[in-house]
Amino acid sequence: MRSTAAALAAATLLLLASTAPQAAAGREAAQPPLLDAALIERVVGVKPAASGAELKVSVPQSDLAVSVDGFAIVPAMGLTSWVGFAPAPGGAMVMGDLVLLEEEVGPVQRAVVESGLAVTAIHHHFVRDRPKVAFMHVHGAGPLEDLARGARAALDTVRRQRRGGAASGPPSVESTFDPRAIDRILGLRDGQRGTSQGGVYKVTLGRPDVRLLQHGVEVSSFLGFNTWMAFQGTAERAAVAGDFAMLEAEVAPVIAALTRHGLEVAAVHNHMVGEEPRIVFLHFWGVGPVEALAQALKAGLDRLGPGGPRP
Repeated sequence: MRSTAAALAAATLLLLASTAPQAAAGREAAQPPLLDAALIERVVGVKPAASGAELKVSVPQSDLAVSVDGFAIVPAMGLTSWVGFAPAPGGAMVMGDLVLLEEEVGPVQRAVVESGLAVTAIHHHFVRDRPKVAFMHVHGAGPLEDLARGARAALDTVRRQRRGGAASGPPSVESTFDPRAIDRILGLRDGQRGTSQGGVYKVTLGRPDVRLLQHGVEVSSFLGFNTWMAFQGTAERAAVAGDFAMLEAEVAPVIAALTRHGLEVAAVHNHMVGEEPRIVFLHFWGVGPVEALAQALKAGLDRLGPGGPRP
């Protein structure tokens, strides 16, 4: 009996050893190939930035002169169009957010749909913005070159619509507050702090407590699953704009916290369709002493998940 059992065990080990390389090869074959950054640059006309296996094309909308409550909304304050690409079965997945004047929405929407991409959301991020700006979220999956051509069609349509018709905004703003005060209030440590660009101090926080899937493909902070806030101005009078990424149960507590601390909720909406779990995005605006604005945002962050988001 023991010899029979020993022989069976030995045969099982031999079988496992012989099939392990095949299983490993199968797993490797199932991994989507790395994306071709040169192809995206050639088709879209913009060199993409990279984060791991993901690539993103960003187009600052510096040709627009947008203001809210006397503050110039420069690209770093949320006026940048972007399209991100992630490896996916069958090629790639694309997600993006396009910054549009209201009269550009119709033509760009037609260009997106005719190129084979999908429009997943159209909404505003600001109140009292002049001129009024709309934001269009797009999604697609399939061969990388097809998706890149769709992104190019949308961006080219914006350029044609705007040619000679849009006023140019200032390239930057002047800010004199100390970003370290914001870092201290938000509890950011070394290596987690924000970045300064064009006079704007921007903090971006991911949601590592949530694994978000869009049609089976993981959506990272790099592809827009994040909470961010951008400050400009002085210590005594600053402006902040940004976006919270929330689970459905977090929406009411975050809105209550921001409202009680004097911030305006400008919009609450989806960016994606078919994602798991469901994610709601909230855009906010505030004007006041920079430390008071940071304290208001800390109150909102404290309502997110176990211990809030992390950079």
